[in-house]
This record gives sequence, C-alpha cells and structure tokens, in this order.
Amino acid sequence: MVDRLANSEANTRRISIVENCFGAAGQPLTIPGRVLIGEGVLTKLCRKKPKARQFFLFNDILVYGNIVIQKKKYNKQHIIPLENVTIDSIQDEGDLRNGWLIKTPTKSFAVYAATATEKSEWMSHINKCVSDLLSKSGKTPSNEHAAVWIPDSEATVCMRCQKAKFTPVNRRHHCRKCGFVVCGPCSEKRFLLPSQSSKPVRICDFCYDLLSTGEMTTCQPARSDSYSQSPKSPLNDVSDDDDDDDSSD
Repeated sequence: MVDRLANSEANTRRISIVENCFGAAGQPLTIPGRVLIGEGVLTKLCRKKPKARQFFLFNDILVYGNIVIQKKKYNKQHIIPLENVTIDSIQDEGDLRNGWLIKTPTKSFAVYAATATEKSEWMSHINKCVSDLLSKSGKTPSNEHAAVWIPDSEATVCMRCQKAKFTPVNRRHHCRKCGFVVCGPCSEKRFLLPSQSSKPVRICDFCYDLLSTGEMTTCQPARSDSYSQSPKSPLNDVSDDDDDDDSSD
C-alpha cells in the first residue's frame, strides 16, 4: 500500500499542504518515496505542563510542531527519523491516559492520545513503519535513547540530595542522562553525550560518577513504562525536552 501511494498525486498534495502549514521556517518534506501515513493532535508532556502538538507520521519520519491555527499554521517543526525510534506504552495515571514514550538517541518524550483506540492505532502504525524501514535497510533496532525529562511539577526538592527545595531563586535543572530534576550543586558537572550534543551537557553527580567509571548502563535502564517514578528511586528512564520552554537547564 505504501509503495503504491509513494508516487500518487494525492500523497504529493497532502505532503505539500503540510509543508505550507509550517511555512518558510519548516524543512522541505517532499522527497521521492515518502508517504504521509496519518496525522493528528497528541498531548506532549513538556517540561512545565502537557501541551497539544500536531503530529504527522510519514513512512520514514515523525514530524510535529506547535499549533498556531489548527490545520492551517504550525511552527517550531521537529523531525525525527523513524529508524532510530522505539516506543513503549505508559500506564494510565490520573488525568494522563492513553500514553506512550517516543524514544530516540537524541530526544525522548511522552505523548497522550484522546482515546485508547487512537493510542493503539498510532503505536501500531509507528511500529509498522519502523519495522519496514529496518527490514529494508538491514539495520538493527536502536538500543540507545535519551532520558525522558521528569516534569518540573513532579519534584519540589532535588531528586538526588533530597534536601534542596526549589524556589524562584533555587532553580530546577535536568540531568541529560537520567532525566531527574536536580538542584544546581548536584548538577555542576558536564559530560559529553555525543548522541545528544556536540558539547558537554549538564548531568547530575550520580550519573557523572557512573559515566566516568564506564558504568553507563547502570545510569539509565533500558526500558520504562511510566514517565515518572518515585523521587527516592536512584534510577530512572524518563526525560522530556520541551519545545518552547527554556530547556537549557
């Protein structure tokens, strides 16, 4: 089906519409063989709060952006190559339901659909696209992914020292390796994580010690079914990079 649609006029027109919605600030999306599989609004768990984002699933990439005018204008375009993506279901928790993690080596985050059926369809289509890409390329699934940042609201005190309380002066920071919300003194060190940045990034003292001794796998578990865990747990797989909030810390 995808191969038949690749060169169809309807597919070309649909992709062109998406390009126009992002305007000149967006990247060109029309390339030979690319097919727009589906689109929809998902709630992305950002650093400060959940926010609606428009997502477009192609057979080789996942694109999303901020909604300016629904179905007419989007900005802050993000493009994620699907061959690097793995997804994990998230258990329902309070108002956050029908969610899953989208994980890549450079960025990982949680999204939520409006219904369980919508969630199932999104996950099924994403997995199918990833499977088809890996089958064609002969590559193996990625086993490395960035941590999903724990939302600011989940921590009133530093998740490492368990002492420093967050205030307008004592700001929250995020460890780029484990995704914990930590205080400044617990995250003064920097470490080069090539998959995330060409420059050394902020990490907590706990992860720095593990990375420095080569115990990298201990710092970040391989899988997670929830975006948050108890702050007292020394290990966590969750992180999120916010689109429009300041994510430099």
